[in-house]
Amino acid sequence: MINWEAHACLPLHPEADFGPLDRLHAAGVNYVSVNIGMDMNPLSQVMSVIAGFRASIAAQPQRYVLVDSVQDIERAAADGKLAIGFDLEGAMPLLEQPQMVALYRQLGVRQMHLAYNRNNSVAGGCHDVEQGLTPLGHQVVAAINAAGVLMDCSHTGRRCSLDIMAASTQPVIFSHSNPLALVEHGRNVTDEQIRACAATGGVVCVSGVSMFLNSNAPTADDVARHAAYVADLVGVAHVGIGLDISFHQSELDDNPPGDFDPAYWWPKSAGYNRGIARTAYPPVESWKVLGAALQGVGMTAGEAAQVMGGNMLRVAGQVWQ
Repeated sequence: MINWEAHACLPLHPEADFGPLDRLHAAGVNYVSVNIGMDMNPLSQVMSVIAGFRASIAAQPQRYVLVDSVQDIERAAADGKLAIGFDLEGAMPLLEQPQMVALYRQLGVRQMHLAYNRNNSVAGGCHDVEQGLTPLGHQVVAAINAAGVLMDCSHTGRRCSLDIMAASTQPVIFSHSNPLALVEHGRNVTDEQIRACAATGGVVCVSGVSMFLNSNAPTADDVARHAAYVADLVGVAHVGIGLDISFHQSELDDNPPGDFDPAYWWPKSAGYNRGIARTAYPPVESWKVLGAALQGVGMTAGEAAQVMGGNMLRVAGQVWQ
């Protein structure tokens, strides 16, 4: 059994401490997708983070493996190592060049979405005026498919996500998104989006972010409740886990350089009234009890294993080829 954490955040700084990833591994996680940048991060910062993270992984080969394939993940699990891939949140670091996708893949990016909350020249964000996939966006989706990168629709606007799923020739995922039917929030996804994702053969990975779960102190039971909703709607084969825990390290300043306005990217009008820094998440150790929580909402042990990693392993096995 492979446990797959579809999205986690270290500080976007080349000197970020990988200790939190060790905690995930100790809690039973075999693979984690680690964010290396968002739309607000300039290319210089993104490349610095990639270089720093790659160096940290290479310096500890007894603990970490930067993956190229699902076989790397399975070997790492057998060897007691943590498998790591990178994800990019937004298309702005592509500099409007679809050919940048293949370069990011060579550097370790295995998962990518096209807009981070706000609209850009490629796609529409979930906290902005509705915008569909642009002509350039269609080229980028094709480039993501061609490069063997997971097409991710988290943070993307509803209309645009449907455009992306219609355009993609490969399964599409939501790496950290929850059902809108359970909690009203702009980052949560409609039943239409969930069904469209499943129709591609993809997976909706449930987030642990407090405001998306409507819980001030989220638990594995909260995550399981949202996973059960998706499973009941489209089948257990289309559910995964992406807790989206942000591991802040106070000694590191990972803000984008220059004039950075957090209120633009996380607007109060969209429910970020207390500020993004006060977001709560389930404890990392929730991974130890997540299987029991999923069985507590009616899944079998085998179905819980699918949700905790088997489904994402299947989709990545198809896409990464």
